[in-house]
Amino acid sequence: MSETTHGGAIAASEHPRSPDDGLSPAELAAKYGLTVSGARPSLTGYVRQLWERRHFILAFSQAKLVAQYSQAKLGQLWQVATPLLNAAVYFFVFGILLGGREGTPGGKENYIPFLVTGVFVFTFTQTSVLSGVRAISGNLGLVRALHFPRASLPIAFSLQQLQQLLYSMVVLVVILFGFRHFPDLSWLLVVPVLALQLVFNTGLAMIMARLGSKTPDLAQLMPFVMRTWMYASGVMFPLEYMLRDRTSAPEWLITAAQANPAAVFMDLMRFALIDGYTVADLPPYSWALAAGWAVLVGVGGFVFFWKAEERYGRG
Repeated sequence: MSETTHGGAIAASEHPRSPDDGLSPAELAAKYGLTVSGARPSLTGYVRQLWERRHFILAFSQAKLVAQYSQAKLGQLWQVATPLLNAAVYFFVFGILLGGREGTPGGKENYIPFLVTGVFVFTFTQTSVLSGVRAISGNLGLVRALHFPRASLPIAFSLQQLQQLLYSMVVLVVILFGFRHFPDLSWLLVVPVLALQLVFNTGLAMIMARLGSKTPDLAQLMPFVMRTWMYASGVMFPLEYMLRDRTSAPEWLITAAQANPAAVFMDLMRFALIDGYTVADLPPYSWALAAGWAVLVGVGGFVFFWKAEERYGRG
């Protein structure tokens, strides 16, 4: 709109008032449906986003697995060779020098299957945790460049370690055959044991991923924590026999040690695979403990990670 002055000049009238005048930035965003970039979605929305990216998660885990030993001459053989070499060292130190074979369920002849099973199962948890603590801090370029649910990373790393364990299980089966432990119905229990352990490991990896995203030095500390956890879990020796018969530990300590999640998953796997490892050798409520640890750490770790979703890769 315009008007003519007495001198013949044309002057512009005031600009028409906009309906947005006077609205705060927050009110403008609400009016036009704008959201903060990288804002945390609802929990159900977050689960939906992860499901939509399931193919990416699986492909990323497989790529990481292939690349892990790409610079080594033996390549993927190290997936199996590393835990086997660890088991050989533990056999010499704990089985031969320290008498760790005493008290092995089913007799001393079961010690090597007992030991190798324990090493493989604990390594699954150990590597999931160590990968999880670097899941965000070690992939900042990816986190800052692309928009995707950040939980994809610790989940992918846990799946990577599961695939690595499955390769190792082939060697474990050969060892079991060599010690005359052949398949029976109890071997079917391997599936639920691994499923529960995967949920537990993934939740633990998410907890460590959030903590490691703000404290990168945690990656240097965790190997010492995991080594201590391994010694306290009965990987190299029968835990109950060592505590009760060798050290005369109080009953509450024996119960607490057997309820340790790493020990629970190892006991269940040994029970499934090794002849002579009977129900009597399992701690009380082993299956309930395994399910409880999986739900508590799996769900709790997921929620704990999700709550900091908008902060990953910033600062």
